[in-house]
Amino acid sequence: MANPTAPSVETVTSSADKAKLAAAAALVVGAVVAFYALGQQDLWLRVAALLVLMILAITAFFASEPGKQLIAYGKDSVREVKKVVWPTRKEALQMTGYVFAFVVVMALFLWVTDKTLEWLLYDLVLGWKR
Repeated sequence: MANPTAPSVETVTSSADKAKLAAAAALVVGAVVAFYALGQQDLWLRVAALLVLMILAITAFFASEPGKQLIAYGKDSVREVKKVVWPTRKEALQMTGYVFAFVVVMALFLWVTDKTLEWLLYDLVLGWKR
């Protein structure tokens, strides 16, 4: 049984949006086909055909509702990044120094632990001498 307090997600896709997305996909396929179909032509013509059809495909995608949602998401992301308080150069260098110091201390700790266990197991318990 579904949770009655859980928010429901509604996906509304109109047939016009489906047609725009299908047209965008067809234009991408058409761009690749045109690029290879014009194999005997000059490279600039092949690239121009590819770029024109790809631009049309991108335009068709951004005209659909998912494209508009992607643009809105990008704008929201930029707005959120502007809210971030970035550390100063001094703070960034200090934190980097702390991280390196911690790594060195942990490396030494693990080396000492490894050598201690090696000495305990091989020399004392097993009696193996190197």
